[in-house]
Amino acid sequence: MFALALGLLALRWLPALPSGAGLLAMLILALMLLPFRTYPVAFFLVGLSWACISAQWALDDRLQPALDGQTRWVQGRVIGLPQHTGTGVRFELADSRSRTARLPQRIRVSWHGGPTVNSGEYWRLALTLKRPAGLLNFHGFDHEAWLLAQRIGASATVKDGERLAPARHAWRDGVRQRLMAVQAHGREAGLAALVLGDGSGLAPEDWQALQNTGTVHLLVISGQHIGLLAGLIYGLVAMLARYGGWPRGWPWLPWACGLAFAAALGYGLLAGFGVPVQRACVMVGLVLLWRMRFRHLGVWWPLLLALNGVLLIEPLASLQPGFWLSFAAVAVLVLAFSGRLGPWNVWQIWTRPQWLIAIGLFPVLLVLGLPISLSAPVANLFAVPWISLVVLPLALVGTALLWVPLIGEGLLWLAGGALDGLFKGLALLAAQLPAWVPAEVPLMYWLVSLAGAVIVLLPKGLPFRVLGWPMLLVAVFPPRDGVPNGQVEVLQLDVGQGQALILRTRHHTLLYDAGPRSGPVDLGARVVLPSLKKLGVGQLDMMLLSHADADHAGGAAAVALGLPVKRVVGGETEGLPAFLATQPCSSGEQWEWDGVAFELWQWSDAIEGNPKSCVLQVQANGERLLLTGDIDRAAEQAFLTSPLAVPTDWLQAPHHGSRSSSSWPFLQRLAPTAVLISRGRGNAFGHPHSQVLERYQALGSRVYDSAEQGAVRLRLGAFTPPTVARSQRRFWREPLP
Repeated sequence: MFALALGLLALRWLPALPSGAGLLAMLILALMLLPFRTYPVAFFLVGLSWACISAQWALDDRLQPALDGQTRWVQGRVIGLPQHTGTGVRFELADSRSRTARLPQRIRVSWHGGPTVNSGEYWRLALTLKRPAGLLNFHGFDHEAWLLAQRIGASATVKDGERLAPARHAWRDGVRQRLMAVQAHGREAGLAALVLGDGSGLAPEDWQALQNTGTVHLLVISGQHIGLLAGLIYGLVAMLARYGGWPRGWPWLPWACGLAFAAALGYGLLAGFGVPVQRACVMVGLVLLWRMRFRHLGVWWPLLLALNGVLLIEPLASLQPGFWLSFAAVAVLVLAFSGRLGPWNVWQIWTRPQWLIAIGLFPVLLVLGLPISLSAPVANLFAVPWISLVVLPLALVGTALLWVPLIGEGLLWLAGGALDGLFKGLALLAAQLPAWVPAEVPLMYWLVSLAGAVIVLLPKGLPFRVLGWPMLLVAVFPPRDGVPNGQVEVLQLDVGQGQALILRTRHHTLLYDAGPRSGPVDLGARVVLPSLKKLGVGQLDMMLLSHADADHAGGAAAVALGLPVKRVVGGETEGLPAFLATQPCSSGEQWEWDGVAFELWQWSDAIEGNPKSCVLQVQANGERLLLTGDIDRAAEQAFLTSPLAVPTDWLQAPHHGSRSSSSWPFLQRLAPTAVLISRGRGNAFGHPHSQVLERYQALGSRVYDSAEQGAVRLRLGAFTPPTVARSQRRFWREPLP
């Protein structure tokens, strides 16, 4: 069983899937090994083969490259719970069909300004189709992996549509609509998350409070509540049987186990039957089965069987961080509780699990690149019993009794009030102690930290157990790969249709542009700030905003609120938040950091907008980088009269490669060896323009495009080739063009 699990999990690290012949050879080898009783190797190969076959099916179901960007009429059924926002609706379309092309079975659809869409409805939609893609950074969330794990073969935006048939068998959506219609102290979305596992209605500040306090699992990941509900049903039947309240003709134990498992499955279906819920249902079923047979279950068998059960049903579950956190948390508790000698008192039973989980999940969160909540043990100490014993029972019973006038709504009103009080307390705690985003840790240091966590979790009295603490904390202060004097590390982040570059010398850091912001989507907070923290940046010496457009300066406020910034300079000071205290770009200003020269330039005749972009030249050991913002042809012509108009090794393409920039005289004078383009895939502006790309090609310039290659990292002053994020091979990523 352990070998089977290793084979299923090995899929997560494959750079490419084996060919059909390779899969067939693995299966034949596994069958040949069985007669020789080499079961571990055989079952490992079986698990790996099944995982690869399932993953290949998902890859084959992706949108064909020839259809990328095309608009087609598509018919399909809405599944899941549609997410209605202030600007439109997002939902998933299943059983997609088109008369002219083969389409993926599941498409993720966004309808800006669209009507109300309900689960189970059948629609005919004019969709502009796109292949699965997402921002790709060295330390960021892998959206492509998430889409594949959800078996979503395409994304799309709606041009037009009509409803062909009303909703059928959409009871989960009906329950959500009833929950959202009750009066629950403004916490109706929280109740929907708790009961249905649907967190789409939670406000961003609620998500931030949950993340900072390590309590996200209490509202969205409902695995522990499955076990709680099953235990309550089992205990209720056992109590009735003990005190004579259970019918004597009915054997209480089979009924208790059957009703408990039915309750677990019912709540699992209500919550969407995600990975944590699958794991909980499998484990509950095994415990009840062994209980009926009066057999000792042991401590690791249920977890191992649940792991294999989830991965056999959906091998791609290992691509999701929630899978690892869910099983790791249970494994930590199993390891801690199985090794104890003698009973724990009530205080220990209440407090110790939270600290043990915090210790055990530390290296897991670290390797997944997720924020680590320092207040999680304290927050969960109160939040877990409050949710489990107060909010959840009221919410479930209230939901079940919604058909009874006043009673169901009254219970939900009480549940909402209890949940509102919890959120207010979590917000206060989060404000005092926000989540910590650790810097990137080398593999060897992470392995030492993992070993330290395991040693700390072992029972007391074992020799050298105290050494686990310094081993665990090794990952908190890992060594930093310093930048040598006279060089600068340049990182162009993938922020879609926007721009953000991080420049680090040995002791200083500069941020050139801060990424875009559009409505609630702030890539300064989602991408730029976490990337700075992953690099170990404690403060910015300068944030240089080329101009005030939202695609360049939209994320500046989030960055300034998350990190100390010594100085903010902007090509435009109007339109930027007042608290940034932005200083105007001073053309001709020069300074030196750690042997690296910096100089600013701005067109003096520019009035506002793109032509007023603040240009930065960086020179390290004779290698030059020019960052141009969104200057246009007129500004480029003026730039040619400046002393900075010299041959340049690295050029940031003006205005994302727009036709209005990158004029031929400008490029001839600079003669860039390589060009950096930051833009969104399939953007509405047509960046970069084909004529601009032809000019770069005529000059022999190498083009590094964030939409195609993801983030780009280079070491200016070392004259070495750059590294692109897409070069990190994963089987779900399209290869480099």
